[in-house]
Amino acid sequence: MRLIIPVLLFLFVACKRQDISKLPAFSENDFVNAVIEIPAGTNRKMVFDKDKNTFKQEVVLGTKRHIDFLPYPANYGFVPSTLMDTLNGGDGDALDILVLGTHIPTANFIEVKPVAVLLLKDHGEDDHKIISVPVDHKFQTIKVHTLENILTDYPSILDILELWFLNYKGDNEMEVLGWGDEKQALEMIHKYEVKS
Repeated sequence: MRLIIPVLLFLFVACKRQDISKLPAFSENDFVNAVIEIPAGTNRKMVFDKDKNTFKQEVVLGTKRHIDFLPYPANYGFVPSTLMDTLNGGDGDALDILVLGTHIPTANFIEVKPVAVLLLKDHGEDDHKIISVPVDHKFQTIKVHTLENILTDYPSILDILELWFLNYKGDNEMEVLGWGDEKQALEMIHKYEVKS
C-alpha cells in the first residue's frame, strides 16, 4: 500500500486530468498535448466519448473491441482540438498520436514533442499518426528530438511501427505512404487544429 500511493500521486502530478473537450492542441509551454486513450502494452481499444467527457471501450457489431494482434507498441491517443476533416480526405476524427515512452494510463494527457509522422491510409482515408516523445524526462524511454535521431539511433522503431500498423487490423487494411519528419508533424497538427 505504501508504494501504490506515491505512484498514483506521481501520475496525477505528471499527467493531468480535466475536461478533455476543452483541452487545446498546444500547452501553455507551447508543447503538444497528447490525450492517452490506449496505454502502451495493452490491446483494449479505448475511445474518448466527447459528449460524456469519458473514455470507454469501442464496440463494433455489439462486441467490445480488442486488437487481435500484438498489444500497442506505444501509448496511443489523439491531439485534442484537432480534426482530420473528411472533406479533405481525413477520417473525421482527431489527429492520432503515439507517445514513445513508459506506460501512461487511459484518460491522462501529457505534454509531448513531435518527432515524426507515419503517413497512412485506412480504406482510402488519411489516417496519419504523429510520433512523439514525452517532454517530462520521467516518462521518456529514448532520447530523441528528430526523425534523424530515430533513423540514426533507433531505426528499428520505425520498422516496428510500420509493421504493427500494417497488421493490427488484418492484412491489407492499412497502406503505408511513408514517413515525415518533426517539422511535417508539427505542420500537420497546425493544419488540423480547430481554433475555438
